[in-house]
Amino acid sequence: MPVRSLTQSVLRWPDPEQLLDAVRQWAQQQAQGCPSLQQVGVFGSYGRGEATVGSDLDLLIVDRAATGLQWQRLQRWPLEQLPLSCDALVLTPEELERLLGSDQRMATALQSDLRWLWTRSANRLQ
Repeated sequence: MPVRSLTQSVLRWPDPEQLLDAVRQWAQQQAQGCPSLQQVGVFGSYGRGEATVGSDLDLLIVDRAATGLQWQRLQRWPLEQLPLSCDALVLTPEELERLLGSDQRMATALQSDLRWLWTRSANRLQ
């Protein structure tokens, strides 16, 4: 979401690297209370490094314990804490593997754009 500058009356869009850092911090916070969280990544314009003013955040959450329909899976995650509105997809590791091995259009997009920002194996929280 654009934020109002304290010294000006204009709205400022968040810097892409600052936004990605905020997503990393958000993922670390979520992982502390959710041991089933495996990875958090971005795709689309932020994954490609092409985000500009008006770009939304496309987020991929890999959760071993994800069940139910997408809207039910999304309720577990406080996406409103992120500094930009986002479209999120929550998959289990197995679902992600199947998707990436398919010929679906989404698989092609993820294969070319996905950028992991947080991975449990690289961020031990114990």
